[in-house]
Amino acid sequence: MKLAILDDYQGTARDMADWSELPAGVEVTFFHDHIVDENQLVERLKDFDMVQGMRERTPFPSSVLSRLPNLRLLITTGRRNASFDIEAASELGITVCGTNGGGEGPTELTWGLILAMLRHIPEEDQRSRAGSWGTTIGVGIKGKTLGLIGLGHMGSLVAKVATAFDMNIIAWSQNMTQERAEECGATLVDKETLFKESDIVSIHLVLSDRTRGLVGASDLALMKPSAYIVNISRGPIIDEKSLIDVLERKAIAGAALDTFDIEPLPKDHPLFKTPNTLICPHLGYVIDDSYEAFYAGVIENVRAFTSGEPVRTINEDVLTSPQFRGYA
Repeated sequence: MKLAILDDYQGTARDMADWSELPAGVEVTFFHDHIVDENQLVERLKDFDMVQGMRERTPFPSSVLSRLPNLRLLITTGRRNASFDIEAASELGITVCGTNGGGEGPTELTWGLILAMLRHIPEEDQRSRAGSWGTTIGVGIKGKTLGLIGLGHMGSLVAKVATAFDMNIIAWSQNMTQERAEECGATLVDKETLFKESDIVSIHLVLSDRTRGLVGASDLALMKPSAYIVNISRGPIIDEKSLIDVLERKAIAGAALDTFDIEPLPKDHPLFKTPNTLICPHLGYVIDDSYEAFYAGVIENVRAFTSGEPVRTINEDVLTSPQFRGYA
């Protein structure tokens, strides 16, 4: 059987796990580039029985899955993947499994982005290398107001760090309760108040039909000219055109972004030209702890699946479906 490991951008997958633990007869191939064209992707994967995707880097819609007749097992790193068409996979008899993760990368990156943006670290690094020395004045965060959109696992950890910085924390989401806000040391406010009063707005929500476009032009228009926005969740939660507009007009102080509508972000994308914009290539989960857990999970998935006892199955109904493509 053939296993494809996709989107190994850093070329580290081979060293992050002991691939000799794969069952005998399983041949693994590592791919380091990213393919956007569906026809090229299908051509690459047509002979593989098992494929692992790294988070949402490579989507697997029905139009791709339906042209991979040999595919039996599709693995996502993590426990969910919005870019995999799970319903289509089930209809085609393809088993979809996930892995565990490790560390608190997204929380750590949130604070890395906030501090880098407010203290102008990227600019000072570049200017120091060019011969200048100390050209900006940073913004302190002690006593500032942090507005958190979402207080799930990551949002609550971001709030905990903000408490250590002696910040004022306010929060909102569509289903947030006063009790949850208080548990996290935050004050529950309405959406309008959050955007009006926050010095930093940070988004910590899962992308869904309800959260897509949740932050639009009217929300951004409420922000102070001195305020910043941070998004490490998913790009489409913010209306991208509206964000570009306020950044180009310098209507807000800046944005730190780790996720985008299209990834990888095209080289000619306008966000590369907007002022006071810190861009990261979706690094939230990209830490050693996560990668080691991801790839160990892939090996475990393959071993379990080929033995007829799949683990962390996302579409368990497929295992008893007439369309089920089998284990081997």
